[in-house]
Amino acid sequence: MREEETPVPGEVLEELERVDIIAFNERGKRLSVVLDRKRYKRCDFLFLTRSYKSRPGEKYEQIFWLTQTSMAQHRPAIKLVAPASVDELTIRIASDERYPWHFAGAKTVRGRLPTGDYALLNSDSKILAVVERKTFDNLMADFGVMPVLHQRLAELATYQYHALVIEAPYSDFLNPKKVKYYTPSFCAQAIGELYALHPKLRIVFCANRKVANQWTQHYFSAIARHSGNTAVSSPLRSKRAGGNP
Repeated sequence: MREEETPVPGEVLEELERVDIIAFNERGKRLSVVLDRKRYKRCDFLFLTRSYKSRPGEKYEQIFWLTQTSMAQHRPAIKLVAPASVDELTIRIASDERYPWHFAGAKTVRGRLPTGDYALLNSDSKILAVVERKTFDNLMADFGVMPVLHQRLAELATYQYHALVIEAPYSDFLNPKKVKYYTPSFCAQAIGELYALHPKLRIVFCANRKVANQWTQHYFSAIARHSGNTAVSSPLRSKRAGGNP
């Protein structure tokens, strides 16, 4: 329950412990806190609004404190943090994208994108998330122009929600029978360089085109459920426009 009463005059409160907060993350109705100590450092606060059974139209708030131990022992019915459903997705496909992916149940539009090949839009047609798509041959060709690839990926990573989705498993780039122009060792080093120079970049290796397509649709759907109707634009562009990053 929230403390709503005025403190008693002259009341002295004793501080029991002071520790730094490592992580503070709000996910829907849950607030997760991680403290900088060895034991009892993780917990959630769950905020719920209930209706009075005997007072129609009136509601009250309940706040539950959930420790890591209690969450592990309780094991409630399996469910995700975000709402189970979301309104129709609107996905913009880059104008120059040949043989684009298909997104079942989503509204797709063609148009220019500042970066990436696919973008999730909110109701104001502003970008929520971007995905750069690469086939096996696309990425192999990009290895020949690494400086250009690094520039494109650096721009992609300026968006809060982004991903480089590759339509091939990582093992294909280590297979001498599949890599023609480079050695498996070079491919491994090139991919390692992408991770090292772009630590915030989300790189996803999928088994094939179909799996990459499905992964992207589920990724967009999850972002739409968590983000509501908030646009997440590039912080660099926000600065240039005079807004907050």
